[in-house]
Amino acid sequence: MATKPPQGDPVQDAPKVAERKRTAAGLPAIGHTLRMAHQQMGVRRTALTLLSVNQKDGFDCPGCAWPEPEHRHRAEFCENGAKAVAEEATLRRVTPEFFAAHPVSDLARRSGYWLGQQGRLTHPMYLPEGADHYEPVSWERAFGIVAEELTALSSPDEAVFYTSGRTSNEAAFLYQLFARKLGTNNLPDCSNMCHESSGSALSETIGVGKGSVLLEDLYRADLIVVAGQNPGTNHPRMLSALEKAKANGARVVSVNPLPEAGLERFKNPQTPKGLTAGTALTDLFLQIRIGGDQALFRLLNKLVLDTPGAVDEEFVREHTHGFEEFAQTARTADWESTLAATGLAREDVERFLRMVLDSERIVVCWAMGLTQHKHSVPMIREIVNFLLLRGNIGRPGAGVCPVRGHSNVQGDRTMGIFERPAPAFLDALEREFGFAPPREHGYDVVRAIRALRDGEAKVFFAMGGNFVSASPDTEVTEAAMRRARLTVQVSTKLNRSHVVTGARALILPTLGRTERDLQAGGEQFVTVEDSMGMVHASRGRLEPASPHLLSEPAIVCRLARRVLGAEDDVPWEEFEKDYAAVRDRIARVVPGFEDFNARVARPGGFALPHAPRDERRFPTATGKANFTAAPVEYPHLPEGRLLLQTLRSHDQYNTTVYGLDDRYRGIRNGRRVVLVNPDDARELKLADGSYVDLVSEWKDGVERRAPGFRVVHYPTARGCAAAYYPETNVLVPLDATADVSNTPASKSVVVRLEQSATD
Repeated sequence: MATKPPQGDPVQDAPKVAERKRTAAGLPAIGHTLRMAHQQMGVRRTALTLLSVNQKDGFDCPGCAWPEPEHRHRAEFCENGAKAVAEEATLRRVTPEFFAAHPVSDLARRSGYWLGQQGRLTHPMYLPEGADHYEPVSWERAFGIVAEELTALSSPDEAVFYTSGRTSNEAAFLYQLFARKLGTNNLPDCSNMCHESSGSALSETIGVGKGSVLLEDLYRADLIVVAGQNPGTNHPRMLSALEKAKANGARVVSVNPLPEAGLERFKNPQTPKGLTAGTALTDLFLQIRIGGDQALFRLLNKLVLDTPGAVDEEFVREHTHGFEEFAQTARTADWESTLAATGLAREDVERFLRMVLDSERIVVCWAMGLTQHKHSVPMIREIVNFLLLRGNIGRPGAGVCPVRGHSNVQGDRTMGIFERPAPAFLDALEREFGFAPPREHGYDVVRAIRALRDGEAKVFFAMGGNFVSASPDTEVTEAAMRRARLTVQVSTKLNRSHVVTGARALILPTLGRTERDLQAGGEQFVTVEDSMGMVHASRGRLEPASPHLLSEPAIVCRLARRVLGAEDDVPWEEFEKDYAAVRDRIARVVPGFEDFNARVARPGGFALPHAPRDERRFPTATGKANFTAAPVEYPHLPEGRLLLQTLRSHDQYNTTVYGLDDRYRGIRNGRRVVLVNPDDARELKLADGSYVDLVSEWKDGVERRAPGFRVVHYPTARGCAAAYYPETNVLVPLDATADVSNTPASKSVVVRLEQSATD
């Protein structure tokens, strides 16, 4: 039987610390997976559910966006994927009686962990203006409340429509169509906070804002560079791909401020070897200082340029633009400044260079460790320069691999969830639906928060996610949300965004990925796009958590009809009845989705076209892949300060906290810890086990403080520290963002550590 949710918030004021692990997965992962799954689902439901995850006739994991191999294991899921499934398929329920017993003022004092552990939402709920309790509301009345507020706006641009990466292709397409029929491009999404820097850099340099590799390319690579990424926690099934690549002869270089167990040794629980010795994955670990990656790749590029015969001159001549300016700039790189920026030893960089020169096919993978800095876009451009120099884009076994964090975040963007849509997309939408979409750019996440703060936006509608906890500058974000006239959350479970609300608030409960979606046209499936551009179907198998749930497409269709009126000629009722009708429209609007219904019916789905990968064709402004030249940037630390990166624990997925342990890093029973290099700690007179407040410093002079963190002496790069989000999002200034992409700079926050009053 599943266990009951916690009645009170666990005490987290004394985290336990042990030695960090140097291996990932294996038998401990199996045990932890089954224990957490049984707590949420019980034994029988655990077996039935987990055996359907990521199967060709099953449902797509609601966790990360790592692709599935062609030949799948019967248990094609990882530990953290199983946790995500268990949280969604839980037998725990949040009913109207729960809300009657818990005022919002009480819920607002609870941790995100406690809120999430209460279970699945069962009924639409409404928080009237001035009230302290949510109350049940009919779907018809809920849509009426949204319509009242939207039609009362002075302009459609006073509404914000946010999207989480869990949203299916069908729901996302309908959602953006509704917003644009209403008259706004205010469609921020979680990409704005994660891989926006990747998309910005790649669109400019290779013409497509997505990765250029398929899973098979990793298997064929000679060298795989994993930079600013912790796959053992954030994308655990990637470890299996690295293991296979190693078996095929690849070498792996890890570039990261922290050593991570998953990249040291992987014990694959699917194999006998994995249950014993496992596989060493990393051949070279470069423990780089936070934000030093651009400097590292700039020096590598200079060294490649200086090596006779190392540049693929034919590729550079035929397929690239801007080489001379890039080369002139790259040759100014020097050892002294690079070693200062990176904290690396010269012999390690030289070893990396030898590995590069010995490799014909190179893949570079990265995640948030590269995308959330002020200089993230030029940093990623420099990686593209590195790959272009030796022709490592557009051939098998080579390319760029930004690893997306949420299961359909890439698909949502493909479907048009973007505040700055391409004119060609809007033209296609206009041809298909016979209306003139707005052309003015809308708000991204940061600009949406500013608009809410300044009273320029009055309605906030979220399709999934936990916007309040995911966003930077927590106090500013929460104050901004409270200024809204109405906040609406389409959700499966309770989170902090339900208790930090506008004057009025709605919770609209929706089906999860694991659940059967039965509409008037019969049982439906949805589709998703993974991190490598593969599109496939997802079919839930469980009975819905409540008969009062609606699917995301149904919510959008009913809301659109209520707001836009009977005279609107979009067949919203047909779309709700049969999602194949939505896919037919997608096929006529979105390139690469031609004959969508027939192609997605094939087991495993299909790959979207990618011109650089498929044809070595680069749809940029120059018609070629673009080398770029930019000044090298890296964070400079004042004396006595540390550079903080925010990160996840192993018992966490994005803002969802499954438990209070981070077993690979040796942390148990608490999340308010700060990892500090022992040498830095000694210089700052910070004993292991002492308690400090983290205080960020930025040019606006505002004090942002996260109190009561236990100091953990940990082998971080010198001058660098790390702590979990969302607890540390309070330290990230709203206006501290990446150039070009406007992504919050959550991986390079200058902090001072002050003795805590709780010590």
